[in-house]
Amino acid sequence: MLKILLPTIMLVPTIWITPAKHLWSTTLSYSLIISLISLTWLKSSTESGWSFLSPYMATDPLSTPLLALTCWLLPLMILASQNHTASEPISRQRTYITLLTSLQIFLIMAFSATEVIMFYIMFEATLIPTLIIITRWGNQTERLNAGTYFLFYTLAGSLPLLVALLLLQNSTGTLSLLTLQYTPSMQLSSFADKLWWAGCLLAFLVKMPLYGAHLWLPKAHVEAPIAGSMVLAAVLLKLGGYGMMRMMIMLEPLTKELSYPFIIFALWGVIMTGSICLRQTDLKSLIAYSSVSHMGLVAAGILIQTPWGFTGALILMIAHGLTSSALFCLANTNYERTHSRTMILARGLQMVLPLMTAWWFIASLANLALPPLPNLMGELMIITSLFHWSWWTIALTGAGTLITAGYSLYMFLMTQRGPLPTHIISLDPTHSREHLLMALHLLPLILLIPKPELIWGWTA
Repeated sequence: MLKILLPTIMLVPTIWITPAKHLWSTTLSYSLIISLISLTWLKSSTESGWSFLSPYMATDPLSTPLLALTCWLLPLMILASQNHTASEPISRQRTYITLLTSLQIFLIMAFSATEVIMFYIMFEATLIPTLIIITRWGNQTERLNAGTYFLFYTLAGSLPLLVALLLLQNSTGTLSLLTLQYTPSMQLSSFADKLWWAGCLLAFLVKMPLYGAHLWLPKAHVEAPIAGSMVLAAVLLKLGGYGMMRMMIMLEPLTKELSYPFIIFALWGVIMTGSICLRQTDLKSLIAYSSVSHMGLVAAGILIQTPWGFTGALILMIAHGLTSSALFCLANTNYERTHSRTMILARGLQMVLPLMTAWWFIASLANLALPPLPNLMGELMIITSLFHWSWWTIALTGAGTLITAGYSLYMFLMTQRGPLPTHIISLDPTHSREHLLMALHLLPLILLIPKPELIWGWTA
């Protein structure tokens, strides 16, 4: 555990003492080495499921895929932000990379925490670097508004969770994930217990975000700089799903009845946000809403509490992390050239940047869940388990997948096909940095096709 965490912490002084001309190359290679070492977590298999144990941190098959994804994303964010921050003073560039690194430190500690309170503290701590990145490096004047939304939605959701955790500590005497699964299940029957149940899940549902509590997400995504969008889509939304999976074990008898409205909200959200995507003019906003619709499936998969639902949710979280992060990078390459996120103003780019179109094509197909990709595997497992739970859900999930295919193709055709607008005269050619960035996003996705058991979670 520490052989990843300590180098990540030591990356912070490295950023500040590296000479300016080597700053980006050094941090990139350093973080790539960390992410490659982190892949060793994936091969651990012990009888109890927990490995790399220490008193406060451990990994198990549920957290290792998310930890590997977290470490994998730091070098990609550094690659993506290089051009975006090139015009800033060097001290600001150093601050920017430090914030990204601190985010990785918090996330590693959140995903590997064995104490629920430590998970809660790290869950909250990720708020600070993200907020600074959005409000300081965002592109538009709306960014302060977006930061306020982000902060208050997350805080309002997670304060009840703290109270709920303290009550849990009071009644069971422990908050360690290693022992909580062996405590006798509580007989939850009173009205207060139902409130406690809602308090436990509300924070994670806002973070996921569940449709209805999702208004902060499109704002935050659209205003954030590229690295902010990437880490939000790829890892921070997964904190919600991970927390739900961890808490579900303790909420046992109540979930059967109380989860109905939330599952309905999640599935309704899949259709609603998909329909919103179909009439978006703003490219980043479209990708952000598509995240909400995918996360709705994940929330429904976790709430019905079947092994298939859990597995599908975990697979979809990892696949969606890589796919949506890739789409944000592609949107950013367009934005850096045309300085507009409006799709009507930057279309027909296949004529100018044909290789980029190939990346767009793969990423769009991954977003609509093309067969052998893990995206489809996750979606099918969730849809199957939902259908088993109630066959009415097939109408909602089926319409959802249809709409997803619709807006993914709409996004691809709008940005890449058709005539080139007359106002686009000279565009930069694509850089090898951008092709490397896309390859590092989509290669793991393709490599997971033959070996999906790495991200199956407990059921493997």
